[in-house]
Amino acid sequence: MRAVVLHTFGPAENLRYESVPDPVPGPGQVRIAVRAAGVHLVETMMRAGLVSETAPPPPELPSIFGGEVAGTVDSVGREVDPAWVGRQVVTSAGRPGGYAELAVADLAAVHPIPAGLGHEAAVAMVVTGTTALQLLDVAALTPSDVVLVTSAAGGIGRLVVQYARDLGATVVGAAGGPAKVAAVSALGAHLAVDYDEPSWEKGVAQRLDGRAVTVVLDGVGGDKARAAFELIADGGRYITIGNASQQDFRPAPETLGERGITAIDALMLLLGRPEQRRDFEAAALAAAGQSRLVPAVQAFPLSQAAAAHAALEARATTGKVVLIP
Repeated sequence: MRAVVLHTFGPAENLRYESVPDPVPGPGQVRIAVRAAGVHLVETMMRAGLVSETAPPPPELPSIFGGEVAGTVDSVGREVDPAWVGRQVVTSAGRPGGYAELAVADLAAVHPIPAGLGHEAAVAMVVTGTTALQLLDVAALTPSDVVLVTSAAGGIGRLVVQYARDLGATVVGAAGGPAKVAAVSALGAHLAVDYDEPSWEKGVAQRLDGRAVTVVLDGVGGDKARAAFELIADGGRYITIGNASQQDFRPAPETLGERGITAIDALMLLLGRPEQRRDFEAAALAAAGQSRLVPAVQAFPLSQAAAAHAALEARATTGKVVLIP
């Protein structure tokens, strides 16, 4: 089969498109003919060999990245009902990795794809959608909240905007550049702003007509997170749901105490709740199958995985990045 292999840590161009042996399903496993494979920002850090408390350790090399896989079961291992062959499935635990034409997964980690849901959308929801629902569970939004979502045009951000809007909350979506701002507005955000513009946060305060932000769901970090934090009303919540800029921002404890603001690193919190993951995966796929949540997907050919990584690192993508064999 053809796959994308990393032999040496470093820049995106180190990802090589080459031939490798076909994987063979073991006992309790299925093999999937991949139709779509998800790409995650954390994989760009792993590819570069970076060490972070929020990222898995760099893998042993050579390595094929990508656990997020959707496609058709083409063979099964021992102890698996042959009736699975031909079924459309998705998993977050594909091996040796989804950047390939074939991948195997434990049957226990596989979900049938809901009728009418495409492979690209399914692979977007099995990790990105699941994480969004888990983060929203932590955030405990209410219809009375005024919610500011940074990185609102990203894979998670777009789903958060849709969820909060459907809940009845007032939603402010912040993203970088006119095209992304337009996409956020089209999702139904009450206010869409460009946080690449100087003093963007002052414009948000003015356009809310005296209403204060009660919750920030920050997926960026760095200076943009700091600006968003300053908009939170006393007694509000600041919830970290990502770090697209790879720049830290941590509110000072004394500031949190003085203003009565609760700060939660939701991503770190979720690492301690792995037992909930499968139920949230099923819920995310069901929500997409019923069109209650609609993921955005930006697809690249499998052979252009390096370009996909480079675009993610440059924050030049919108929605979930997916590779198509």
